[in-house]
Amino acid sequence: MALTEQMILEKLHEIQAPGSQMSLVEVGAVRQLDVEGSSVTIVLAVDAPQPTTAGEVKAAVEDALATLDEVETATVTVHPMLTTVQPGPTAAPEPPPTWADRIPDVRHVIAVASGKGGVGKSTVSANLALALAALGRSVGLLDADIYGPSQQIMMGTTDDPAGDPEGKIHPVTSPGGVKVMSFGFLVDPDQPVIWRGPMLQKALEQFVGDVLWGELDFLVVDLPPGTGDVALTLCQNVPMAGVVIVTTPQDVALVDARKGLHMFQKLEVPVLGIVENMSAYECPECGHVEHIFGDGGGRRTAEELGVPLLGSIPLDAAIVAGGDSGKPVVADRPDSPAGRAFKELAEELSARF
Repeated sequence: MALTEQMILEKLHEIQAPGSQMSLVEVGAVRQLDVEGSSVTIVLAVDAPQPTTAGEVKAAVEDALATLDEVETATVTVHPMLTTVQPGPTAAPEPPPTWADRIPDVRHVIAVASGKGGVGKSTVSANLALALAALGRSVGLLDADIYGPSQQIMMGTTDDPAGDPEGKIHPVTSPGGVKVMSFGFLVDPDQPVIWRGPMLQKALEQFVGDVLWGELDFLVVDLPPGTGDVALTLCQNVPMAGVVIVTTPQDVALVDARKGLHMFQKLEVPVLGIVENMSAYECPECGHVEHIFGDGGGRRTAEELGVPLLGSIPLDAAIVAGGDSGKPVVADRPDSPAGRAFKELAEELSARF
């Protein structure tokens, strides 16, 4: 059997990080992982409250790799990040800046999440960002859906992000005045992103800390669906003001929405509430309202879980067309039922901060 990165990561998952109940992988200690044939190179960064900690972690990793017959040579480097000042004339070096240290002028980070794909999470993210900007708030939109970025299309941006000599990235400003950064600006739209956890973490760190967001009232983060690495990494490294859970009234979507909500509660991220998308369709000719995906599921779920129902967004073909054309409904048809629903959502969230 050929040696793979996944085999190595599974072994690293078995090793508890110093001072934590989580594994080396879960705390983001893996900074580099290269596999070439039967040779492995691993670089780790761990909290080291004791001088011997780095050596103990190195030995544990080497022992774990020795149990894999496919590994012939392993190079393991552990960088200690000292958490205490050692006695003596020379103090320990300053710890590296955290992700939060690198966005000091961002007042509130709000994540938009969903338990499953296809419920309109990115649509809600885009229109919420624009609606907040229409209220006079300074807003950024970070498309953290690395595997399926879409905000570069939905926000109607025509420019590419620019870099500077210091390695910083200038976000693109959308027609609605929202600063946008998306992985979709950087990759061929027809090419898949085939990355594992360490590479995802590095990309996210750059999107947060190396983008010149400037002063923002809100940074809206469009998370990928589900409860995977991206959501976990961001919540562990960025102080979240709260998360908005997007769902449809359909029972199967609500089941997954509950899972996502419980994950954020375990991570101690405030759940601001639930947005029920595609709640109902109103015929523009006769006014008949049809609950295509069920009726009242979002409200019942919010009540059962003890969180607010922030709003119900109607099913409207203009929302779909606006996302595809780069003219979100908040900007293109602000007085439509959907446009007003997003405005009310923005007003509700803006009033909380």
